[in-house]
Amino acid sequence: MRNSWDPIAEMRATNRALKRQMMRDLDVMSRRQLLRRGGTLVAGASAASILFKAGIPLHASAQEETPPLPEYGEIPENLMGSGEVRVQSWGGAFQDAQREAYFQPFQELTGITVIESEGPDPSQIKAMVDTGNVEQDVVQMDRADVIFLLQQGDYWEPIDYSLFDVDNIAEYHRFEYSVDMLPYATVIGYRTDAFPEGPAGQADFWNTEAFPGPRTTSGGTGGVTPFLEAAVVAAGTPMDAIYPIDLDAAFASLGALRPDVVRFWEAGAQPAQMLTDNEAVMAHSWNGRTHAIMQEGAPVDVQWNEAQLATDVWAIPKGAANAENAQKFAAFITLPVSQARLSYLIPYGSVNAASAELMTPEQLATLPTSPEYLEKMWVRDIDWWVENLETVLNTWNEWILS
Repeated sequence: MRNSWDPIAEMRATNRALKRQMMRDLDVMSRRQLLRRGGTLVAGASAASILFKAGIPLHASAQEETPPLPEYGEIPENLMGSGEVRVQSWGGAFQDAQREAYFQPFQELTGITVIESEGPDPSQIKAMVDTGNVEQDVVQMDRADVIFLLQQGDYWEPIDYSLFDVDNIAEYHRFEYSVDMLPYATVIGYRTDAFPEGPAGQADFWNTEAFPGPRTTSGGTGGVTPFLEAAVVAAGTPMDAIYPIDLDAAFASLGALRPDVVRFWEAGAQPAQMLTDNEAVMAHSWNGRTHAIMQEGAPVDVQWNEAQLATDVWAIPKGAANAENAQKFAAFITLPVSQARLSYLIPYGSVNAASAELMTPEQLATLPTSPEYLEKMWVRDIDWWVENLETVLNTWNEWILS
């Protein structure tokens, strides 16, 4: 018998593929940095690993001086241990960066051996827990996947925040069964040759009279979701009143913009490429993608005002053999130094507010969690999206065909 189609499961699987590609695209960024610096690849080494060993952040230009990564001082005694922890992340240059930033220091400073793997998949976690054969201790996930599994049963260990630097980790980064670890933003990217002053926020993204030209924003296919939050903010909803999203108002706002949307993108590379090719003069885009084309010399800049902050999480599968070490690992990588070291290497933010003190103003200017930007953003409400995803997708499918 043929299984019924599950649009939510399909979107989640596609979203994981997009996330994997987003992380692995750092390989391309690092290769370009290496070539600009006159380096060559050697057998068995990625461009990223060579740059990291040289202390060269991926988001530095060829002319910038690259300060060394912040060094660890004493770490909390309660993070010390023995044995091992099995860590699963997304692979590629991103995992190279994690290894340099905090996997290796964790191993050296705590006495706990890190065993790495790639390719987090909630369906595999479910199967492991169901069979009692849990092969991972801590995994990097989208929090939506953590929530979806929680709706099906007891699949995750609660996070032990007594080990964490909670004084510097905001409450919106802490959840019972996961902890945030990799903030990124959806921003307005725009061509500076079209708009030297640039838009001030989402209302200007919608204002095609004052800012004429083709736009691109995310759609509801390919694993991404329509940017409903931006649509209601553009229509006048305050950032602190976005959720619950008024779907009628959101789709009415999207309808007003629709004639000027040259494409509703469904892959993260598309909006950055469209800005580069001048196919669009404004785009809703992930900050890392936009930053990459800016580093390549595209006449593009970013408006951080009214951007959306989201993040991946660490989660510990129920019954993990090394759950205690997994708790220590998650606490260690959210320390100020750990978070700052990763932000030195890739243009993603920090969940620990104290890490800003370890970075230069120039570095902070590229990061979504710069203190200057945070008050200008809203945080994506994953709980709302989990509860309403099917309704949004059904509404999108009807709307896009109308």
